[in-house]
Amino acid sequence: MHKLEDLKIWNKAIELSKEVYLLCQNLPQDEKFGLINQLKRSAISIPSNIAEGAGRNSNREFIQFLGIANGSTYELQTQIILCEALNLLSQNQIKNVLELISEVQKMNYVFQQKLKSNI
Repeated sequence: MHKLEDLKIWNKAIELSKEVYLLCQNLPQDEKFGLINQLKRSAISIPSNIAEGAGRNSNREFIQFLGIANGSTYELQTQIILCEALNLLSQNQIKNVLELISEVQKMNYVFQQKLKSNI
């Protein structure tokens, strides 16, 4: 088991989730049960799956949950890009979130490789 507060990827994913919540404040209210709900769910899924994996009994299980978290980063990335394509958010508004997503994706890959080498 891993201590969450010590996991850089978990801390970065928490930061990403907070930024997504702030970004959602810029979306129209008629998207409350559409894109806003989906964006928040995808964002929350990332640190949640990292946390669940950290609490598992083996690195194999942890890697599985990191894979799920990684899938959620791609889902979130797609939704953010769609918001821009629909002119709901500007490139300037989404830039920081897309950079955070990319950073979490890279951290996830490296962390999975490290865990695999310890199996």
